[in-house]
Amino acid sequence: MSRSDRVLADAEAVLRRHSDRGRSLSTRARQRRNAGLIRKLKFAFWAVLAILLASAAAGFIMPLGVTGVMIALGVIIAALVLIALIPTESRVPAEALAQTDLAALPLKTEIWLENQRKALPAPAVTLVDSIGVRLETLAPQLERVGEGDPAAQEIRRLLADHLPELVTGYQSIPEPLRREERNGRVPEKQLVEGLSVIDAEIARMSETLASGDLDKLAVQNRFLELKYQEAKELGQ
Repeated sequence: MSRSDRVLADAEAVLRRHSDRGRSLSTRARQRRNAGLIRKLKFAFWAVLAILLASAAAGFIMPLGVTGVMIALGVIIAALVLIALIPTESRVPAEALAQTDLAALPLKTEIWLENQRKALPAPAVTLVDSIGVRLETLAPQLERVGEGDPAAQEIRRLLADHLPELVTGYQSIPEPLRREERNGRVPEKQLVEGLSVIDAEIARMSETLASGDLDKLAVQNRFLELKYQEAKELGQ
């Protein structure tokens, strides 16, 4: 795919994502949980099938009897219980964000944010949804950003340091004190303001990356125009 086609494809993808802005962070998290549930059902199916086949094979060698059937049933129940205990979606600890690859950082950050929703006030949850949408837009853009790029360092610092520190700092405050003013500041209000700044900063970064691609496309188009003009003049 040429650069121009890639830029156009990215632009169309961004438009589709923004037209679907109503799809909240919680909706995408639910989809991930549903996908995890389907995987668990598949594991359960294959586990039960394997146990039944093993029991049938053992039955050809020696009769299982009531005891053998009960053992097989117990193994099936134990396998199903173990599979049920497997989390449908892996949890991402805040400290793991710093070690995450840049391209995977938006998704990991989104999963981490989703796990914090229950501990956040309603205004903050709204901003978390908005940040989730922006992270979804940012993710494909980061696939073409190198780890050593200054933009990569800025994005990593924002998502892996500033955002977790803001949220965990709020969560460390005892709940009765989160709405009380202290030294002229209210923790809940500070959290909302901080998330708003981060939301706007992610949007700015995404726009900067997009404009960079568009600038490169404009330069390339200008170069092609000049080459075409030179070829045309030579042909005259």
